[in-house]
Amino acid sequence: MLDENKHIDLSIGLNDKQVEERIQKGFINTQETNITKSYKEIFRDNIFTLFNLINAILAGLIIFIGSFKNLLFLGVVISNLVIGIFQEIRAKRVLDKLSLITQPYLDVLRNGKIVQLHMEKLVLDDVMFLKSGSQVCADCVVKEGKVEVNESLLTGESDSIVKNTGDTLYSGSFVISGNAKVQVTHVGNDSYAQSILSDAKVFRKHKSQLRDSINFIIKTTGIIIIPVGILLFTKQYFISDATFADAIVSTVAALIGMIPEGLVLLTSIALAVGAINLARRQTLVQELYCIETLARVDTLCLDKTGTITEGNMRVEDVLTLIPHAYPTEEILANMMEVLSDDNATAQAIRSYAPKPSHLYTASSFLSFSSARKYSAVTFEGKGTYILGAYEFICDHCDEELRKMIIEQSSLGNRVLVLAHNNQKIVRDSISKQNDIIALLILSDPIRQEAPATLDYFLSQGVDLKIISGDDPKTVCAIARKAHLKGYENFIDMSSISDDEIPRIVNRYTIFGRVSPIQKKLLIKALKNHKHVTAMIGDGVNDVMALKEADCSISVAQGSEAAKNIANLVLLDNNFANMPRIVDEGRRVINNIQRAASLFLVKTTFSTILSILTLFFISRYPFEPIQLTLISSLTIGIPSFFLALEANHARVEGNFLLNVLGRALPGALCVVLSIIYVNIISMFIMPIPQDNMSTMCVILTGTSSLIVLYRVCHPFTTKRLCIFLTMSIGFTLAIIFMPKLFSLVRLSYMQFLFTIIAMVIIPIAMDFFFRCGKWMKIKEHLLNVGKE
Repeated sequence: MLDENKHIDLSIGLNDKQVEERIQKGFINTQETNITKSYKEIFRDNIFTLFNLINAILAGLIIFIGSFKNLLFLGVVISNLVIGIFQEIRAKRVLDKLSLITQPYLDVLRNGKIVQLHMEKLVLDDVMFLKSGSQVCADCVVKEGKVEVNESLLTGESDSIVKNTGDTLYSGSFVISGNAKVQVTHVGNDSYAQSILSDAKVFRKHKSQLRDSINFIIKTTGIIIIPVGILLFTKQYFISDATFADAIVSTVAALIGMIPEGLVLLTSIALAVGAINLARRQTLVQELYCIETLARVDTLCLDKTGTITEGNMRVEDVLTLIPHAYPTEEILANMMEVLSDDNATAQAIRSYAPKPSHLYTASSFLSFSSARKYSAVTFEGKGTYILGAYEFICDHCDEELRKMIIEQSSLGNRVLVLAHNNQKIVRDSISKQNDIIALLILSDPIRQEAPATLDYFLSQGVDLKIISGDDPKTVCAIARKAHLKGYENFIDMSSISDDEIPRIVNRYTIFGRVSPIQKKLLIKALKNHKHVTAMIGDGVNDVMALKEADCSISVAQGSEAAKNIANLVLLDNNFANMPRIVDEGRRVINNIQRAASLFLVKTTFSTILSILTLFFISRYPFEPIQLTLISSLTIGIPSFFLALEANHARVEGNFLLNVLGRALPGALCVVLSIIYVNIISMFIMPIPQDNMSTMCVILTGTSSLIVLYRVCHPFTTKRLCIFLTMSIGFTLAIIFMPKLFSLVRLSYMQFLFTIIAMVIIPIAMDFFFRCGKWMKIKEHLLNVGKE
């Protein structure tokens, strides 16, 4: 370790030689904070998979027996691999470029000058400055100043902790008020909270039905595919008297059909393209699967500042109540000189009272915090001045004053009171026996596009909740001007206990005077009521709520802590882009859900047929190249184009059940068609294996095309073209390339039985779909009855 820190001048910081020495010895704040995979991880995750290993083994078996035309499936596998890697790399480059905009930069003292450095450029013993909203990126000790920090990301406790000179700040905490000069004591892996920071990705890894469903399908298939393959080969070669080559070909076909590899590729590509499209809309995706959560959101929680309003506060008027006793503008200017507050309100007051003509000497101060709702400064010989919300500063009620505040609040203005007492700040608290000096009237213009944005969410079935620290009457007036439905349903949360929140959360639209912990509890209560929540927040007071929400959204101008927590960051700080962002999320997930049902038809019928072949059917009816024909024209190609379709309906229900509900009717029709052909061969007329295989290919293709028809419905010009092209392509392949796909000419009776089945299949599939819808309605009615 280095002993030089004892001799470091805190007014100069480290010099270049000292910095270089620490870099050489590894005392640099390197941390794992990338939001995307490395190139090595992309190649590894795409190449070294269980299914790729199985595909390689199957390809080896096909090569061994010399049936090279059945290797066509390998071309599809390689194409999928290349496309997947290309799209992930493309998405990585876009997201990494954008993430540079949101990465935290710190004010660091080096060579006697303040420079801005990224947190990974910090070295041991660096001297840096922290202020309200700063994320503590390395363990450090306070050398000058005083700050309040929130360590909830480390401890889970939401209470703020005051840190004075000599106290330690831990990496992973964030400053909620005050400012301080600090010196770094531990960096990188030596930091107390490195385990917390390394778990940041785990934190961002919100629950995902999509991910969980696909993992379930992969695990289930992976468990059964190898034993089923061994049993299939054994049964066909040793019991059904198939040749070694035929047994290999049939077994390989069965296992290829069971592998849902295209589904994984489709999901990866759709999410990557979604992230790229969002990046074009100036939105950084920090957790890929939050796109799905965004598509499922039914409740959006937001503060009015910067969303409904522009976030550009200005002082409209100062109503001086004791004109000659107190120089209001001078007092405000002196308070702003002392306080480190840099929020929109503080900036507005600094514009109104830029510089004091006479500088007061401050002995103590309290910076503004969302929990306190006020700031205060004690000046030597002048007493203590307090600026904040009336009800948090005074415990006595002046009716005349209250009427003035209510009148201004009803106009949508924020009202702050400037108060005075002759007592000092004691233990970070003030006396409530204060004289009111003046009222500050502040306004924040409503965004021109806010009404249309709010209307969009309501039209899409998304409930809106405004959660604000302001007076609920002020928020109500602003919401009324923005034409927010339900604006009259507001409540003052300062008088509400934590235990009451679950009971009231669904009854109100506007929640005013909300503390940071109450924001979190409101989100938690909504989730407990089975709502899928999104939270938009930009301040340190929003961090706990952002962490609790299903999908968290911040803005580039927000605090470092809020941006680090958020799943999405609006780089242009424009709430009006939210409709397009939600639409993109819905498009991605709806199309994955639509196309996934095509993939699961093949996986489902292949699995069922493999099991039936073990016990009832003498031979597996397909060759690999035949399944390649069916899957390419009825699954792979159409799913690629369908995944790019516009589809902005809100995603509802369970992903796996939704997909299986569409896939099972088609899979059952395929299975019943194969059984139908086998019954004819067993009881009506013997059918040679090649002819049975041809009939099964035609009937399976028919069933798959009918599933595609239902997936494309209602038809657009694009969907109609997709369906007709695939149908014609399948027909032409059967007619003009029978030898390539191991098809033979059918006899008159075989053809007749095939036509009969082709007529019955759509009727049977419609019946199965109706049964599925009836089961869903029954389940819904049962759930309503329980409620």
